[in-house]
Amino acid sequence: MNHERIARRRILGGLAAAPLAAAASEPAKWKLAVGSDHAGFPLKGPLIQTLQAWGHSVKDIGTYSAAPVDFPDIAQKLCAEIQSGRAQRGIMVCGTGVGAAIAVNKVNGMRAALCHDTYCAHQCVEHDNVNVLCMGAWIIGPKLAEEVLHAYLNARFSSGDADLVRRVKKLEQMEKK
Repeated sequence: MNHERIARRRILGGLAAAPLAAAASEPAKWKLAVGSDHAGFPLKGPLIQTLQAWGHSVKDIGTYSAAPVDFPDIAQKLCAEIQSGRAQRGIMVCGTGVGAAIAVNKVNGMRAALCHDTYCAHQCVEHDNVNVLCMGAWIIGPKLAEEVLHAYLNARFSSGDADLVRRVKKLEQMEKK
């Protein structure tokens, strides 16, 4: 990587909020799948209400109570919604978000990121074309979760950057091995 590119990325990194300000003027309305395990259940309801208030179409794919459930089962349902085209992006909530991210990333064509801050929430889409946001209900509160959702949903993949496109294509090739 040459020094000009490093300098450009360093400057862009300092302007982390700039893409959000530009995108906020006309946010997209998404078809979303939202899921949680029992640990994420208390946060899932308020997040769905927020998403619907913002005008997004939301499919709640479970769980529907605090009774114990296995997060990989919910992750598979969420991935099926995205793979079928019934949802464009997904949001998974479990206790820490770690298990949800691991489970989603096991499915071909899915890229999940665990995010508890706004910078990672938009960066994961812009640089890595992430299609599932994972959060931990034990880690993040409702207000910050709302800000993270906003950053994630208003981010777009930087398809004009050849370096980023090349890297995402390499990720896709890794799935085929």
